[in-house]
Amino acid sequence: MKHILTFAILALVLAACADPNGPSKTVRIKMQQPVYMSYEALRSAVRVDPPHQVVKPGKIYVYGNYLLISEIGEGIHIVDNSTNTNPRYVAFVVVPGSGDMAVKDNIMYVDSYVDLVAIDISNPEQARVVHRIEGIFPQALNATEFYYSDPDSGVVTGWREVEVDVDVSDGQYRWGDVPLDRPVSSDRAEGPGAPSSGGSGGGQTGTGGSMARFTVVKSWLYAVTHTDMQLFNIATPSRPLVWSRINLGWGIETIFPYKDKLFIGSMTGMFIFDNADPSSPSMLSTFSHARACDPVVATDSLAFVTLRSGTMCGGGQNQLDVINIADLMNPRLVKSYFMQEPQGVGVDGSTLFVCDGRAGLKIYDASQPANLRLLSHMAEWNAYDIIPLGGTAILSTREGVQQIDYSNPHAPRVLSTLYTRKM
Repeated sequence: MKHILTFAILALVLAACADPNGPSKTVRIKMQQPVYMSYEALRSAVRVDPPHQVVKPGKIYVYGNYLLISEIGEGIHIVDNSTNTNPRYVAFVVVPGSGDMAVKDNIMYVDSYVDLVAIDISNPEQARVVHRIEGIFPQALNATEFYYSDPDSGVVTGWREVEVDVDVSDGQYRWGDVPLDRPVSSDRAEGPGAPSSGGSGGGQTGTGGSMARFTVVKSWLYAVTHTDMQLFNIATPSRPLVWSRINLGWGIETIFPYKDKLFIGSMTGMFIFDNADPSSPSMLSTFSHARACDPVVATDSLAFVTLRSGTMCGGGQNQLDVINIADLMNPRLVKSYFMQEPQGVGVDGSTLFVCDGRAGLKIYDASQPANLRLLSHMAEWNAYDIIPLGGTAILSTREGVQQIDYSNPHAPRVLSTLYTRKM
């Protein structure tokens, strides 16, 4: 939206400079031009490749003995994690434009730019598409930039800066050799840069982290776009059915289920939904904060929210908010704690995990919410998100994916690391 506004302001400036009676005047400006991928190419691109090392790890998801790792914008690594001290890459499922995933009964749901794809991973080395819902998402879920584009030309896989000549002599803006609406074609996805928590019941599901846009609860898949919560009925997992869409405003980022509640993080606050009827979540309350990126996790009486600046979310806060949710209709701030660049957050009982970006992973005793006590600090990682699993945790970092034994939170130890491949 900010880029559309920039073009509007530019038009006003050029109009003010135009002299309809004067000589021809051309101004050269720089602008962003979309790179498109055709829908035909997108929808024929899903395939299984031999396993390879992760390059750009993103969101993570645990399903049975498997660990799923998103390769940002490219696809999903499937890792055999039967032995967490020796994880083994099994396959790489190519899904252009992907960022999020969730699983129910061996069916993996993945975003592919504007589509939802259902993939059977009962045999990961022969994963296959069983269903696709085309165009269900108005924009790529994990897009980080928004410019004008033409949806009829395909999906936007990236942007490139071009220079264009604008004739402003008579107030009519005749764009030069590279018009706004001419797509640059692409044969591969150069997707926008970007884990879901599974509910119990209704079949086998998985567990993800606080940065998720997808989650499964019983026979329902929830996906939050930048503006809405989209519900899918997955009573038949291989055949997801579009159910309903709940408008949430702008800047929606994450979703986290806890018991019969849904906690949704946005750029401006946290939404709490009653999900006693999973087919029809209803909003209970909101907790507002200054504009910032906002993942959230919760327990019976507390919610933990991280606010981060320096991103498309705007804002200047880098902090952890601890919120009392004992009264779900009236959430209230307990205390804010300053952080470096907090991202994902996780909680296991009274043990709190904060992924503080380049400042690493911080583990706290949260038994006294107004007085968090730092138990340990693993500063060697640029930490992104974490999934606590009752004594062990999966940690996604810029350097790779670590598995950590935190049975003694004062002295956590790394069990294994899937390092990123240097390009």
